[in-house]
Amino acid sequence: MSSLKQNPITANFSWVQSVQTLIIGRLIVVFLLLITTWFWYSGRMELSFERFPQGLALVFIIAVGFTIVYFFLLRLSQNLTWQIWTQFLIDALLITWLIWRTDDLSSPYITLYIVLISVSSIFLKPFATLIMSFICVGLFGALALTSAAGLISGGITNQPAAKIVQVVSFNVVAFLIVGLLSARLAERRSSGELLEEATKSLANLRMLHERIIESIRSGLITTDLDGKIYTFNAAASEITGFSSDQMIGSSIHDLFGDITESVDLAFGEVHDPDQPPRFEADLVTPQGFAVHIGYSVSLLFSETNETSGLIVTFQDLTEIRSMEENVRRKDRLAAVGRVGAGLAHEIRNPLGAMRGAIQVLESSTPKESVHAELMQIIMRESDRLNNIISNFLTYARPKAGNFVETDICEAIRETAKLIRHSPDVSDKHEIILELPDCPIMILGDVTQLKQIFWNLARNSINAMPDGGKFVIGLEKSANKRIQVTFSDTGAGMPPEQVEQLFEPFSNSTTGGTGLGLSIVYQIVRDHKGVIRVRSAEGEGTVITIELPADSKPLQSDRNGDIHESESPNAPIKTFLNVGSADDKVSS
Repeated sequence: MSSLKQNPITANFSWVQSVQTLIIGRLIVVFLLLITTWFWYSGRMELSFERFPQGLALVFIIAVGFTIVYFFLLRLSQNLTWQIWTQFLIDALLITWLIWRTDDLSSPYITLYIVLISVSSIFLKPFATLIMSFICVGLFGALALTSAAGLISGGITNQPAAKIVQVVSFNVVAFLIVGLLSARLAERRSSGELLEEATKSLANLRMLHERIIESIRSGLITTDLDGKIYTFNAAASEITGFSSDQMIGSSIHDLFGDITESVDLAFGEVHDPDQPPRFEADLVTPQGFAVHIGYSVSLLFSETNETSGLIVTFQDLTEIRSMEENVRRKDRLAAVGRVGAGLAHEIRNPLGAMRGAIQVLESSTPKESVHAELMQIIMRESDRLNNIISNFLTYARPKAGNFVETDICEAIRETAKLIRHSPDVSDKHEIILELPDCPIMILGDVTQLKQIFWNLARNSINAMPDGGKFVIGLEKSANKRIQVTFSDTGAGMPPEQVEQLFEPFSNSTTGGTGLGLSIVYQIVRDHKGVIRVRSAEGEGTVITIELPADSKPLQSDRNGDIHESESPNAPIKTFLNVGSADDKVSS
């Protein structure tokens, strides 16, 4: 009983159901005993009220009354320990009374003690089950002793003492053996419950562990000592583009490349209390995007404090690096804008005077002479220089756009019609439009949009001097945005060139100034759009422009950059924002 006091049974749903089953089962057993005893006293398979067992009927009535009381207490009690003990003690007393009323030692109901001890092992602890068996032994022994001494009337008054001792001893031994077996059964049941609770706790801890790992916003990978991945959280999948099913079981070196040096430093960290070093690397997503990550490596220890693996945590630094580059670019563009705008005006004035003087000289020079040919060259080069200055001024101080509802499909068709009649297009060029049949309306400046399409289309055509396939596609994307794609099968670009595509005066493989690309980027930026490039040398280029369907004109510093809609993942081998036709960039 002390063990039960130390481990009280709370009135949870499962235990309440168990006690209800015990109460109802007791009532059914008493009813069956009443019927079988009635048949027994009748002496045949017919029931006779003359042979009805009056004593057992009283026991049945008492059991029914206790059943009502038990159910009432079950609704009130929060601690079921004392109610269970009370039921078993009352049952033991009722069995003793029933045995006394049915000839003591020769009563067939002595077996009910064994049933009571066995049932108690289901609800009581092992030590408590033994106590229950000793209680049954004590009650039966007391009944036999008092009946044999004549203190109470019974069926063993005239029995020999040796027989009484023999019967009592036999039953006592049986009770104790059943008690020991029942205690063992209770112990195994208790161990099973503890094991079940431990299993549930372990499952809960494992679920908590998984939830914590999955809720971490940094990528988390755990490996064994050979680099084999066995944990890959949701943030790692989001950053890398690989699912956990794809990566678990593979090597960490397949994802990050050779990180042997990082691992060696992590092993050295055990003896170095300083902060572990942080490394940077580039990885490629399944969609073909390059992601710049920062990661650290630390050791994973087992319960015995032995090194069992590695923990790799990492974050996506692509957007941060892009922001840092944009800040540097903004500073450079601001300086170029301040110096260049004034310089362009100073160049244009003498250039206009030179052109006027050449025109006067040309009028008095025979057209067949060498001087006339040289003057034509000067005129063409002065026009080209004037166009460069005009483009730069457009870049430095572009005019405000006239934003109206525009059918972007019609603007693309008109641009394609012009490009087909361009002298750069030959029979070897295949121009394909993949546009929806219905109009796609956006809010934008149709003139500026056509300038974007024209410039990018000419870039693609110039990238295919020997012919090729050029495709302009249009589709709706998520969040009410429109994607326009320019793809060609041209020469492609190296990564170094793509990184500088949108910068003014960037190097071009065809001798362009780089201003056109910057102007196109500004127009896309003013429309709150994003322009991306995917290119590799010898594999062609895909340029994607993403525009909102309800864009408003952007009022900001012309040297600034827009990053709110840029994807944190930059395309592989080439990335970021691109430009225009007069650069003649190999797309």
